[in-house]
Amino acid sequence: MSASTETTPGTTAPAESAPAPTDATSAAATCAAATVARLGAAFTAGRTKPVAWRKAQLRALRRLLVEQEDVFAAALHADLGKHAAEAYTTEIGFTVSEIDHTLRHLDRWLRPSRVPVPLALQPARARTVREPLGTVLVISPWNYPLQLALAPLVGAIAAGNCVVVKPSELAPATSAALAHWLPRTLDPQAVAVVEGGVPETTALLEQRFDHVFYTGNGTVARIVMTAAARHLTPVTLELGGKSPAVVEPGTDLATAARRIAWGKFMNAGQTCVAPDYVLAIGGSATAIEAHLTAAVREMYGTDPKESPDYGRIVNERHFDRLTALLGDGRIVTGGDHDRAERYLAPTVLADVDPEAPVMREEIFGPVLPIVSVPDLDAAIAFITARDKPLALYAFTASARTKHRLTTETSSGALSFGVPNAHLTVPGLPFGGVGESGIGAYHGAHTIDTFSHTKAVLDKPLPADTLRLAYPPFTPLKSRILRRFL
Repeated sequence: MSASTETTPGTTAPAESAPAPTDATSAAATCAAATVARLGAAFTAGRTKPVAWRKAQLRALRRLLVEQEDVFAAALHADLGKHAAEAYTTEIGFTVSEIDHTLRHLDRWLRPSRVPVPLALQPARARTVREPLGTVLVISPWNYPLQLALAPLVGAIAAGNCVVVKPSELAPATSAALAHWLPRTLDPQAVAVVEGGVPETTALLEQRFDHVFYTGNGTVARIVMTAAARHLTPVTLELGGKSPAVVEPGTDLATAARRIAWGKFMNAGQTCVAPDYVLAIGGSATAIEAHLTAAVREMYGTDPKESPDYGRIVNERHFDRLTALLGDGRIVTGGDHDRAERYLAPTVLADVDPEAPVMREEIFGPVLPIVSVPDLDAAIAFITARDKPLALYAFTASARTKHRLTTETSSGALSFGVPNAHLTVPGLPFGGVGESGIGAYHGAHTIDTFSHTKAVLDKPLPADTLRLAYPPFTPLKSRILRRFL
């Protein structure tokens, strides 16, 4: 999930001339270097490699989330106005489920895997083994500030790494809660939390890590990737994009509208996998307008501002960015806003020009444009002409439409009949493609991300069958080699 258009978490864009160091940047650099050195020493000493240590850390993290659920729920409400039920389902409980799934399967995931050896190398044995990378950096965003800090942490610990977690300063209550509780719960020699803004993140990116895991937007991702490239450090970039919801005539539009509204307006639309716009095929546009209006009223009442279930925009800058988009179409429902409370009603726009500002970048807020296209061919052309989205959703009763969208479009994920929910399937990888990200995680895929799969070959020295491959080469050797290779 990404925090779109934000310059943080991350670091500042390169300037034409670097600013002079300040006390704050010097202190951040010193702290970052000391933290990474401390964790690196722990990794070198083998502290994180025993599987028993990894499981103990995961169980401790689970206990923390269960015992301090109210603390984290209060922090999420302070930062984003999240209802406790939404905080649990999308952040606290989500992470607990990720831990449970990891603990259940970790031994199997870590088991060495035998692979066959060609006849020319026999007798020999070959296998792959997973080894931890070392010290990794997790930079998390503000929109799901607990889940998107801790879910990667779960995988990094399970894979046997030391971890620096950098929470977003734009969710200060959650950041403070993580900084308070993680060092009191997890091994402080192996897990560290670094709070702060641009100076602290910049200082961390100057360090040599073994992997950098960043969730956020494409602008900062390029900065993260540039910094990592200086050390040849691999990166995982979980970004965003304009995820379309294709709606076709003949489907159950009332149910489709409820599910689209649910996926779009949770967390006040500040979800990277939220439907970014509705792509209405044929005559479905007019009908979906009415159904979306009814769905918003059903979920949040006639005045969503008074609903305890509806969140708030993270800050005034994002509020101003979002309200500037309200003129890009006819307001079907919503449009009300209050800057003092960072409130923007769930809003649906119709008659939207595909080239309007609301269609140029990820919206990342509670504004849902409807774009009409005449048929499926036009819908596919519309999607493929743009950057590959993080997710593509389709509401259709047609098997042919499903097949065409599967084979003729590219996206991080493809989901029929429901938005957002693919994240809750632990066996599915979560990640983008192209502009929507690099790499994937969740479940076993997180272990893949934070591990190196090492090739191991063991050929005994007695009975040196390789003598056939040694010079000098004779015609007989050549014939034998050609037969067995």
